[in-house]
Amino acid sequence: MSLSENREKLAADVLIVGAGPAGLSCALRLAQLIQQHNRAQRLPVLSPENIFVLEKGRELGSHQLSGAILDPRGLRELVPDFADSAPFDTPVTSDAAYFLTAHRAWKSPLAPPPLHNRGNYIVSVSDLAKWLGSLVEKAGASIFTQTAGRELLYEGQGIAGVITDDKGLDKNGQHKANFSPGYELRAKVTVLAEGPRGSLTKDLVNRCKLDGINPQIYAVGIKELWKVASGRIRAGQVMHTLGWPLAPEFFGGGWLYGMTADPVSLGLVVGLEYHDPFLTHTQHSRN
Repeated sequence: MSLSENREKLAADVLIVGAGPAGLSCALRLAQLIQQHNRAQRLPVLSPENIFVLEKGRELGSHQLSGAILDPRGLRELVPDFADSAPFDTPVTSDAAYFLTAHRAWKSPLAPPPLHNRGNYIVSVSDLAKWLGSLVEKAGASIFTQTAGRELLYEGQGIAGVITDDKGLDKNGQHKANFSPGYELRAKVTVLAEGPRGSLTKDLVNRCKLDGINPQIYAVGIKELWKVASGRIRAGQVMHTLGWPLAPEFFGGGWLYGMTADPVSLGLVVGLEYHDPFLTHTQHSRN
């Protein structure tokens, strides 16, 4: 479909694509600055309603799947009273680093400084996004769920906004009876906060030849929540691991975070530079 098709046009001052913690924090800070500007009775009077946030998920947080450890320094600057309402699961109570084999575990006498997490919190990123979204909406900005950015609008040397995704398409991309074309959404400023593999960001990188500028480091991994017997893992207990199930030639490691109500967040990541195409089979057969 071309840009010349009949599309409804909308305009915003700032358009943020992606309602993860980064995009929502951006929207919230801009709304705060607008409130400060208006309280000072400066002209022109600005409206936070002209901050648009697009989220492709059905609801806020639906595409934020990981558990994480959060350093609250940045959040404290953005929301000074965050501790009163933020949906943090538990503060970190202990750190430990282990080297694993298939049958044994050796605990490091000292946790490396990058793994020190005292003062941080174990959080659900999904819950964090929902909470930030409530603050953004309370501040007056506009959030549109189930709305993805399909392609960027270029104007001269800059970006003029996005075209949102079409609705009412079948699995083959053909129009159904309820077909509705996406919007042409123009903005003075467009912020791409769609994550490291965002399709709009990749298009911008290719078009403007931005490869190699602050390159992204990629890894592949799994993340799960497990229910464990009460008392096996303490809430706030944090472990990071090296070794098994990875062989020495593979870069990577694992983690385990103890949460309240006895679940644990655990996972394993592997750097993408591994050379064995049978990585999963190889590890299974060795261990």
